[in-house]
Amino acid sequence: MTFKRFRWPSLLAMLVALVVIACSGPSSEPTAEAPAEIQAQKIGYIYVGPQTDMGYNYSMDLGRQQVEEQIEGVETTYFDNIPETADVSRVMERLIQEDHNIIFATSYGYLDYAIEVGKDHPEVSILHAGGLKTSENVGTYWADSDDAMYLAGMVAGSVTESNQLGFIGAFQIPQLFRTINAFTKGAQSVNPDITTTVVWTGAWLDPAKEAEAANSLIDGGVDVIAGQVDSPLTYSETAQKRGIHVIGKDVDISDRVPDAWLTGASWNWGPMMTQLVQEINAGTWKPSHVRGTLKGGDVVLDPFGAAVPKDIQEAVLAEKAAILAGEKVVWEGPLVKQDDSLAVPEGQKIAIDQIETMDFLIKGVIGSTS
Repeated sequence: MTFKRFRWPSLLAMLVALVVIACSGPSSEPTAEAPAEIQAQKIGYIYVGPQTDMGYNYSMDLGRQQVEEQIEGVETTYFDNIPETADVSRVMERLIQEDHNIIFATSYGYLDYAIEVGKDHPEVSILHAGGLKTSENVGTYWADSDDAMYLAGMVAGSVTESNQLGFIGAFQIPQLFRTINAFTKGAQSVNPDITTTVVWTGAWLDPAKEAEAANSLIDGGVDVIAGQVDSPLTYSETAQKRGIHVIGKDVDISDRVPDAWLTGASWNWGPMMTQLVQEINAGTWKPSHVRGTLKGGDVVLDPFGAAVPKDIQEAVLAEKAAILAGEKVVWEGPLVKQDDSLAVPEGQKIAIDQIETMDFLIKGVIGSTS
């Protein structure tokens, strides 16, 4: 099993490898039709940022590595630092020309390009991360981190001394609104006086803006910072230098910021990616919205840091057990918007399509949605 790596725009010449998997089982009837030969899978992955970011793109690449480990005969190629522009279409076309029949388009802004490329190449299966549209050969996959971020919010709300939390976000999109709301809702469940101040960077990865945002939040009295940008490294390292606490995202980096670390929500893409590839190989895959969960192991609540007292750990783990048992539902009303209007009545559960199109921030969040 091999993989090849490319950077854009300086593409290296690709080696073409054909690997044939002979899939034949024992047969007691000589006249039975032989099983069809399964073609080797050449799979392409496209990342919006560096594969080594120790965040979102790295988490996707860990999934790629697991696919190679779990499925015999797979060859993967990845391109990193591909912007959410027509560049991604050109990369997809390149992969298709080189006989990749499965493509993981892993960034939010790739969706429309994926659907357009898919129209011209019905023989190719394209899997987009987090999109809300499908086509005849484009499906989506995602893992809902809301439950884990709610639990992380409980930790933050229990540890803060200032009652001021901070959140550094990339873009004002539903994926981030729901993360911020889940985090704040968890914090307010243990401390109703909590506020979460949001700073938007306007980029998936911009270390300078992330450091500036973190320092600004800390100067304003925030003593726990969370975020959703492509890498938690910059804001976490800034928090450690400034002597406050941090909630991680995407990948467990507790070893990099041990003094600041409280917990985090990490992705585990490998099992989902492996299953999707196996379904495509078997001819059973149908384009749809595949969604993973904390219960399914697609999202992980990271280990607690030394700064989290045992009683808080126990309370959070008890709430986690209730979520896994279905006794606790994070997305259940009441949910009150920033302007005091009621978004969701008490006791009403929110449907998945409403969650995935969430366009508001809840009361207690300081920051704009546009």
